[in-house]
Order: sequence, then structure tokens, then C-alpha cells
Amino acid sequence: MRIGIIGAAGKIGQMRVRTVLDNPQTQLVAVMDLNADKARAIAPGVPVFTDAGQFFDQQMDAVVISTPAHVREPLCLAAFARGFHVLSEKPLHHTVDGSRRIVDAARAARRHLGAGFNMRYYPAFAHVKDVIGSGAIGEVDHMRIYGGHEGLPKFAYDWEYKAEFSGGGALWDVGIHMTDMARHLLGEITEVYGVTSEKIWKVPGSEDNAMAIFKSPTGVAATYQATWTDWKGYSSVVEVYGSHGMVRGAYAPMQTLTLTMDRPGGTVRRATNRYPAIQIREKLRSWKTTALASFAAELEDFLGLVAGREGLRIADGHAALRAVEVAAAVGASSRMGQPVLLEDLGPMRL
Repeated sequence: MRIGIIGAAGKIGQMRVRTVLDNPQTQLVAVMDLNADKARAIAPGVPVFTDAGQFFDQQMDAVVISTPAHVREPLCLAAFARGFHVLSEKPLHHTVDGSRRIVDAARAARRHLGAGFNMRYYPAFAHVKDVIGSGAIGEVDHMRIYGGHEGLPKFAYDWEYKAEFSGGGALWDVGIHMTDMARHLLGEITEVYGVTSEKIWKVPGSEDNAMAIFKSPTGVAATYQATWTDWKGYSSVVEVYGSHGMVRGAYAPMQTLTLTMDRPGGTVRRATNRYPAIQIREKLRSWKTTALASFAAELEDFLGLVAGREGLRIADGHAALRAVEVAAAVGASSRMGQPVLLEDLGPMRL
């Protein structure tokens, strides 16, 4: 697959370049970035463009778009208009309407849209999904979903946290991954009830905290929190409780806990994994090594998505859209004091 990357010089874009260069099934044929010199250093020998029109004139099969959300829509639309498949970072757009236009464009062009929810590939969270699918914890009763960090000190640029660029606060930042994780595990989210607050950082439209209840079409509920006031540092946690046990996945550090029993209240079998190799690797070489591995796995699934394979972990266009819709619905519910109902999107079909 011939791939072009937009935003190649950014923190995430650099890792996307690496995964495309490392994959024997892909060829990096063009990169675009306003910082052309840095892009050339990251992708030596690859044509570099600062003009979108010239970039899209290249012979490509797919485009990876690693730009801030507020500039992503015209790039996605241009890619689909040229007949390219797209793998986009999250959130898909900083508005619901923009996200819907991107999904509609993909559908009209009959091209695949993948979403960069790479935490689906983190071993701890992949373990949770696999345990649910195996039936080891029985019928799922409820879930707990959490994502947080210490807030504004984590950001290098104001577009990362100001609502007019990012869409909102914790819900659209660390929380967007966990919103997608909730849908990934629930199957779908069709009801949202939530509350938000802006008492700490006081950035208009960018919530410091959001707490919500999500419900699936079958009535399974997940409690959810996204926060910019986790003073301990970055943390993402998923807990799923079933009739015959529970499973927990967390990062950082990467770890899992699985409890199973033959019957409710029976003897508990306990299994843990602290992924020592990952922890040592991150200690020596940083968290980016784990992110890079997840991007590599996601790229493999993107190739599978384009090839029409089923049963992949990758988030599709509907997953990208629903994450944005849910983030907006939590804010809307907080203002109205009522739940927000959403249609069942299901998987995206071309």
C-alpha cells in the first residue's frame, strides 16, 4: 500500500512515519508538514510537501492524517475526493457536524476510514476485550472506565486544550480514548447521562472533569470519568464485572487482573500480569516505545480493513464519530440535566 502522511513532523506523526517505513507491506511515498526541514529529517528520501494540493497529486492508496482536529476536515474530504483511504488521529474533528461530514464523505467515496484509537492495542486493554469475548467472566453486568492526568501542565500548545480547537476539555483529550474503549467493550453506546465542571483550570468550554453513565442497547451500563485533575499523573483504567468474575486493565503502568469463578460467590481464581518487559523498556526508552508498538499493530489492521477483513480491533469511521458524539452528549446532558439518546450506529459499512 502506498501511503502519504500529513503532519509527519509532529510527535505522533513521527511515529506514524516510523511504522509505515518499518512495515514490509507499506511504502511511504509522500509526507506533508509546514516544517519541511524537520519532515525531511524524519523521512529521508521521501518527497516532502508544504502544499496540500501538491501532496494530494501524488500516487497514493491511503493517507494518514496526524494533524490537530480543527484542521482535519478539509484534508479528509480532499483525500476521499481523490479516492484515498484515510487513517485519522482522534478525535476525528472538534465538532460533531464536522465528524459527520467526514464519515459521509468516506461513505460517498466508498473508501475506508480508520480512527487512531491505538489504546485498543495496548496489551492490558486488548486482554480485557479478549477475556470478555471468551466468556470467562460470564455475562457482563457493568463496567467502570477512567482516564485522567494532571491537566494543563501536560500540554505544549494551547490548541491542545482550548475548546475552539480541541472540541473541549478532558472528554476530548484523555477521555476520548476511554470513550472509545467503553464503546469497544459495550458494543455500542446509545444512552448518555453526565455532568461536567470547569472549576480548576477555568478554560471556557474545556471541562476539567466529566462523569457519566453510558448504556448499551442491551442495557449494560458503564460508569465513566475523564479528568484533568489526577494529580498523581496519567492513568487509564477499565474494569468489567460479570456473573462469574471480573477483569481489569490499566496503564500506566501496564497491568491486568482477572478473577474467575465457577459460579457467583464460588472459589476465586486470580491471575495477574504486570508486563515487566514493557515496564523495563519504558523505563529505559520512554512510553513512546509502547505507543509505537500500538501504532504498528493498528497499521496492520488498517491494511486489513481496506482489504475487507472482519473481526479487527481497529476503530472504524462509526467508532470515530460515536466517540465525538458521546463527548458532546455528556456536555449536553450536563446542561440539560437529562440523558441524551443516540442511534445504534453499528459497524461502518461501505
